[in-house]
Amino acid sequence: MMFKTAAAICSLLPSLALAQYGYNPPAGNSSPTTSSAAAAAAVPSAPANTDGHINVDVAAGGQFVFSPANITAPNNTVVTFFFPNAGITHSVTQSSFAAPCTYLAASSNNSAGFDSGLTAGTQFSITITDDTKPIWFHCKQITHCGIGMVGSINAPTTGNTHANFVAAAMAIGAAGEPTEADNGPTTGGFGALATAPPTSGTAAPTSGGSGGSGNGALQTGMSMAAVLAGVAAAVSFA
Repeated sequence: MMFKTAAAICSLLPSLALAQYGYNPPAGNSSPTTSSAAAAAAVPSAPANTDGHINVDVAAGGQFVFSPANITAPNNTVVTFFFPNAGITHSVTQSSFAAPCTYLAASSNNSAGFDSGLTAGTQFSITITDDTKPIWFHCKQITHCGIGMVGSINAPTTGNTHANFVAAAMAIGAAGEPTEADNGPTTGGFGALATAPPTSGTAAPTSGGSGGSGNGALQTGMSMAAVLAGVAAAVSFA
């Protein structure tokens, strides 16, 4: 009986560790929409905009969207992204119109983009520095960009529009989008500037680095697994 109890506890460890990390399975394993119920458990609540400050809900209403997703903001406007304190981590990662689901690396034409890193229960702010340049961004969590979790700031009204950017991301699809490494937050940016990593909100995941990144969430999950493994061992030898 004791052996069966220990075995049952051990069988739960992989799923518990993944749940703590906020992992969203790739398409084919389960539909991304099945995770929306977990995200809805803690809907973000960004305050109303104020003069010179625009607030954005990440995963608004438990859906994989930014709200608002298409923003017009003049120079010196501060845009703050509010991440829900839910099981699924998200990011605000700058990209380009040509590659919606890929981080904007430095090149001869632009500086490297900003990136909040995968996070939850935090706030991340950027300041618009050049409102003549469109700013494109996406969520780097697995499958999210490919199902349309993207946004834009100061997008043109013709040609490379916000609607066309969303269509380009969805054309890549959840199965086709690249898997991006999460190395925590990156400050800087192109057309906008992030000067600090995400700041902690209420009960943010334990972080091994700054900003409550996804790596910190993974450490939280593994520590929980270790605790349960100890319990299982104690039961089996009691």
